[in-house]
Amino acid sequence: MESTIESVKLSLKNEKDLSPALRSSLELLLLLVSLLLNRITLNSSTSSIPPASDPNRKKTSTSGKGKRKPGGQKGHEGCTLEPVDDPDEIVPIQIDKRTIPTGIKYREVGYESRQVIDIRISRVVTEYRAQILEDSEGNQYTAQFPFGVISRAQYGNSVRTQAVYLSQFQLIPYDRVRDHFADQLLIPLSAGTIHNFNRKAYEQLDEFDPWVKYQLTHSALLHVDETGININGKRHWLHCASNLEYTYYFPHERRGTEAMDEIDILPQFFGVLCHDHWKPYYTYLFCLHSLCNAHHLRELQRAWEQDEQQWAKAMRQYLIELNVAVDKAQGKLKPDEAKRWHARYRRLVKKAQTECPPPIDNRRKGTRGRLKRSKSRNLLERLINYEEDVLRFMSDPMVPFTNNQGENDIRMTKVQQKISGCFRSMDGALISCRIRSYLSTCRKHGLSATNALDMLFDGQTPSFMTESTQSEPVAV
Repeated sequence: MESTIESVKLSLKNEKDLSPALRSSLELLLLLVSLLLNRITLNSSTSSIPPASDPNRKKTSTSGKGKRKPGGQKGHEGCTLEPVDDPDEIVPIQIDKRTIPTGIKYREVGYESRQVIDIRISRVVTEYRAQILEDSEGNQYTAQFPFGVISRAQYGNSVRTQAVYLSQFQLIPYDRVRDHFADQLLIPLSAGTIHNFNRKAYEQLDEFDPWVKYQLTHSALLHVDETGININGKRHWLHCASNLEYTYYFPHERRGTEAMDEIDILPQFFGVLCHDHWKPYYTYLFCLHSLCNAHHLRELQRAWEQDEQQWAKAMRQYLIELNVAVDKAQGKLKPDEAKRWHARYRRLVKKAQTECPPPIDNRRKGTRGRLKRSKSRNLLERLINYEEDVLRFMSDPMVPFTNNQGENDIRMTKVQQKISGCFRSMDGALISCRIRSYLSTCRKHGLSATNALDMLFDGQTPSFMTESTQSEPVAV
């Protein structure tokens, strides 16, 4: 197709009898065809398009005819069901003596046990009966009910925990959560009640919000990312700041510096900021930056496949080999070895300058503005101008090759959007983001989402919050 387009362009150039209007129209059509061709040939390996959107995607075979044998692979940690030491119910089984020889004396020497592990989904209703005493004069005295028992009939904390768990962690819509409680537990629960449970959890996390922001602000490494979300039919942005221990989400109308300043994590951050080269991140000058090389690999793949840039193929192979070398060196290359890799990097970009030169400025004198560049040229200039940020992972063992941590932490929000479509209000988005920030942080500290919510509604603080030491800002 590309060769055909080039042939048509050449024929159009040699045709002398075309009117200016027709020539312009044909050139416009060829331009549109080229743009559409570039777009439809993009896939998950050459852009940020998710793999599920790839045309003619090869799906994983479930027939067992692949290269790997079915079942767990070598090195895989199994999860075989094991008997428990304290079964809830023991059912003794006596031998049917009609099945054994008669006329012989027997003595019991033990038993063979087998366990059936099952579940019981049921409602548990606890009725508190406060004693009432009356004296001879008719005065009555009533016993005190336990703390929190204030209504004639009310929901317990376990109901609150499960409702918030299903709606915020499993991302199940309110109506389906309501159906679950009605069908499985015979508990009437309206969508408004579920929202009230979520709001209660949000309010009880008032202290968690500034705490986790402080921890992230004073971390040595921070992953940041942002993605579009729909709030009441309007485009907004979900911002995520995270690392291996903490996660913080925040929705905002803006994507850039205005939102980041309002969140108030990056303005006070002094460590290493890992991101995908979204320009507003570079407005924060008190920290070091590290660029996501997964993005570079995809863009280099596109430059090689679509623009036929040989330097892109060589640079992609270089980054892959460097990542392997860094892994073998336990996350940090020796100075002499790092110097050799830097030299090889510069040779590659120098050679790329010849193959992908900057555009020629043939505009009229006095015309201002930046000359339009191709995608390949923009990528090359980024690799040249931000060499240290591209290669920071090879000299600092703390810095990863990619920004996958940030992208993984933000991915479930896209799942939520696919399931529910949008948030109905900014208030709902704020509630969801704070609860998910808490649940994600708890899971990173080994606390399950259910246990984390149980502690929240019981008024308890997770131990990692009370035991954490507030570190000093990282010196840069």
